[in-house]
Amino acid sequence: MSDTDREWRFYVDDMIEFAEKVLAYTESLDQATFIATGLNYDATVRNLELMGEAANQIPSDIRGQYPQIPWRLIIATRNRLIHGYLGIDNDTLWSIITDDTPYLLSQLQTLKSDLNPQS
Repeated sequence: MSDTDREWRFYVDDMIEFAEKVLAYTESLDQATFIATGLNYDATVRNLELMGEAANQIPSDIRGQYPQIPWRLIIATRNRLIHGYLGIDNDTLWSIITDDTPYLLSQLQTLKSDLNPQS
């Protein structure tokens, strides 16, 4: 395994960790409570941003092997959160957290399992 291969694999691990944090920070919260909690809100948004940054580091050939992972949307979400911080749509954000993140986490875990079939 080359250093380049090893490096991008760490980004997959990072994405899994960030997705797990998003779910942990919002567990048992409803949307209104989530929006009202500054720390949970900020930490969740930050981890979604980091997830997009890590996704951008995955080589395009690997992304092509896993088209069920919405790579471009993950990266686009990161860009919207970073550059449009005053205009975050909380309904969309909540949908990403509750609908998209659990699915994404599952797909990332599958990718990781494919990379490490012996573990």
